[in-house]
Amino acid sequence: MDVIDTESRKRNVAYKIRIGDLLNGTPISVDGKFLYLDILAKKIVRINILANCTDKYVSEGERKFGSLTIDDASGQIRIKVFGEDVALISDILQGDTLQIIGNIREWNNEIYIIPEIIKKVDPRWLLVRKLEIQKDKKNLPTADSNTLKEDILNEIKGAEMDGGIELDKITMDIQASPDAINGEIKKLLEDGIIYEPRPGRLRYLG
Repeated sequence: MDVIDTESRKRNVAYKIRIGDLLNGTPISVDGKFLYLDILAKKIVRINILANCTDKYVSEGERKFGSLTIDDASGQIRIKVFGEDVALISDILQGDTLQIIGNIREWNNEIYIIPEIIKKVDPRWLLVRKLEIQKDKKNLPTADSNTLKEDILNEIKGAEMDGGIELDKITMDIQASPDAINGEIKKLLEDGIIYEPRPGRLRYLG
């Protein structure tokens, strides 16, 4: 079965995955045709991603082409649309949080997505998805405590001009399990290095 075929692709599982994992996958091709991404021994062709739109492009003229750059804090990837499918991104704006179901393609050493569905969603679903994926992963490497502590402090210090930072944003931005992040934040609170001016918001005390 040729998984490049459209109907074949629609029968493939749409894996819930983070962009960083996609970019770390190994593209598998036969006779120059991309077949799938090898990610932790899984053959991934179709994906279900939640991410923020950081950039949008639509060409002018007869040859219709459009693209979105999306980011879920683990990496960035492009969505590409051609012809009549440009309508899929017509109402998307920079900053929108999106759920994308689509197929992975590879060309010129670039991994990108051809979408089937693009839907605007509540930004809070980004955190839900991260927690969901972290729970499903097995044998996660243990984050180095000192490095994690430093990353968390840098996030909090960098937000002082804004009056602090939300815990959810730290959990999204830092590449570590939510449990490890929460554990380090608890220690920093107990040591009086940071404080909570209100529940879920953190500031640097020093």
